[in-house]
Amino acid sequence: MPQALQTYVRVVDAFNRRVGRIVMYGVFVMMGILLYSSISKTLFLPASWTLELAQFVMAGYYLLGGAYSLQLDSHVRMDLLYGRWSPKTKAIVDVITIMMLFVYLFFLLWGGVSSTTYALQYSETSYSSWSPYMAPIKIVMVIGIVLTFLQATSIFIKDLAIALGRPLA
Repeated sequence: MPQALQTYVRVVDAFNRRVGRIVMYGVFVMMGILLYSSISKTLFLPASWTLELAQFVMAGYYLLGGAYSLQLDSHVRMDLLYGRWSPKTKAIVDVITIMMLFVYLFFLLWGGVSSTTYALQYSETSYSSWSPYMAPIKIVMVIGIVLTFLQATSIFIKDLAIALGRPLA
């Protein structure tokens, strides 16, 4: 494979690994918010922002962690036949299925950019009593989709190299 593709794979994998390792601690942030919510409801006036903020943190957690999960091959897979196939057959099937993922991510990104543009243009807020601006979480959504797209491209390149009999070093 050309050196440029090898560099792309190395850079994207390293970046998504760093982002994923940082974002994985978001679950503790969410737990802290929910713990505060429980304590505030028990001891004093409940905070109106806790549940929605916990939802935003969780959305950021799984959207930004999606690329890392894809990199680790941690997504759910039906493994009736796949486990018995040779690495080359797996790579060929993965090349085909990842093209379907590209289509899905394209439409997801298209909708995400459209929704983010709307949120920025009209200062969209949530309908809750807290009424936070929606643009920050929508920007995180778009970033997460882009990172997943980049990681899917990296995996595509690696699988294509294996399918062609020239795995990346």
